[in-house]
Amino acid sequence: MSERLRFVMAQLNLLVGDVRGNTDAIIASAQQARDHMGAQVVCFPELALTGYPPDDLLLRPDFIAAVERGVERIAAQTHGITVIVGAPVRTEAALLNAALVIRDGSVTQRYAKQQLPTYGVFDDLRYFAPGTQPCVVDIDGCRVGITVCEDAWHEAPVKRALEAGAELIVNLNASPFDQYKYTARESVLRERIAESGLPILYCNMAGGQDEVVYDGGSCAFDGNGDLMVRAPRFDTGLYAVDVLIDQGRWMPVEGDIEPDLSAEAEVYEALVWGVRDYIEKNRFPGVVIGLSGGIDSALTACIAVDALGADRVHCLMMPTRYTSQMSHTDAGLIAQALGLRYDTVAIESVFEQFQSALAPVFAGQAPDVTEENLQSRIRGTLLMAVSNKLGGLVLATGNKSEMAVGYATLYGDMVGGFSPLKDIFKTEVYRLAHYRNGIGAVIPDNVLTRAPSAELAPDQKDTDSLPEYAELDAILAAYVEEDAAIDEIIAAGHDRAVVEQVVKLLHRNEYKRRQAAPGVKVTTKAFGRDRRYPITSGFGRHQG
Repeated sequence: MSERLRFVMAQLNLLVGDVRGNTDAIIASAQQARDHMGAQVVCFPELALTGYPPDDLLLRPDFIAAVERGVERIAAQTHGITVIVGAPVRTEAALLNAALVIRDGSVTQRYAKQQLPTYGVFDDLRYFAPGTQPCVVDIDGCRVGITVCEDAWHEAPVKRALEAGAELIVNLNASPFDQYKYTARESVLRERIAESGLPILYCNMAGGQDEVVYDGGSCAFDGNGDLMVRAPRFDTGLYAVDVLIDQGRWMPVEGDIEPDLSAEAEVYEALVWGVRDYIEKNRFPGVVIGLSGGIDSALTACIAVDALGADRVHCLMMPTRYTSQMSHTDAGLIAQALGLRYDTVAIESVFEQFQSALAPVFAGQAPDVTEENLQSRIRGTLLMAVSNKLGGLVLATGNKSEMAVGYATLYGDMVGGFSPLKDIFKTEVYRLAHYRNGIGAVIPDNVLTRAPSAELAPDQKDTDSLPEYAELDAILAAYVEEDAAIDEIIAAGHDRAVVEQVVKLLHRNEYKRRQAAPGVKVTTKAFGRDRRYPITSGFGRHQG
């Protein structure tokens, strides 16, 4: 029996569906932990072999067969260290979201996740059957209880492990980022420790997968609820946790503790990581952005450059008669400061040709939003043409406020393969722009201070059609993210007519959002997998 053990938490960025590549990464990490870090145990995230979430790949027998071959390879190539790794396991009765204990050539024990979430981005019950039994493994005299992700958010799984003799809990995770998640995680882990008195080692995934970003931050708490080790967030690596017997109890020893990030820093890092992994994992050579001189496209360009490097970002300014000289100047200054490729493609003549072609059909009709949308759709067509010719993915630049109320043109400024700001309210766009300027001044003061405008009509301002963004975002946050009723929002101090109009616009534009590009999730209720509403619905027309 040893009186000191070294656990290593492998905080990896894994690719969904790449079972062979993920298996290679797991084997290499286990060997490094054993040979260069002196570890007796290495832990990997939830469903590490498949990446997370594998979705309906789990329904394919050939995919599960590939996982089984991966498990055999891990067992054959990781002698001399205990490996605790997440993988789907097929039994005669069901598919399990499992944690496998692998030691010296074989799977010695298996744990099935007990709590299967179906909220937010999760859909575990579509694929898996819940486990009911604890799993406690003896590792050199330390009895380690194993849990998986959501299990730590409930009392029963840890309690069952304690009753089965566990002296320490290992929790494997694929826990996605949102603005409040990290504080919530630490609070929940301390609740489980207070109930059980057991130390917890929490190993989380890292990296971006479609809309979701996993922020890492793997950590270890002792049996008193004190933080002993915390790995960096938005980074990958192998992080050691030393555990020793202290007054008859196994306790983690204090190690490296990565400092907290500011609210703006963690959101910005999530956006950068989400863009980088979407582009890299889908093998696009770069991105194309319509740079208008406004705040949204400016912030999108900053994120893209920070994610990919300036040489992989191509921006187009596409002016019409309504584009101000200030926008021309500011877009050029942004491009120059970031060092990216910047081209101007004037669309006034194209706009005139479209109007001329439609003149017989539109005879007797006054100009309206049709002509505004036409300019936006011309720009979308040109961006897609550049994408087709040069290979870069178009990044849409719209924000959550605009997407919520439909202040965006379908097949126009909504064009794009990915939408970095899709889950960022307009007021947050400004905060993030100020944060990015604090790292290095890139966005001109004009962009930060002038009234927002789509510049699709003379002297146009966003407030011609919408409430002030501070009010709009407060209403949207309450209704979308908190599921507050209209009367509750009014009671909080908002005008009834404004609230009812915003809610009406929100529901009426669900069809647009259904056709929108995926984007990085940073809130608790992102449009898409998080928030799934019917397109055709009477709700929101009049409530009560």
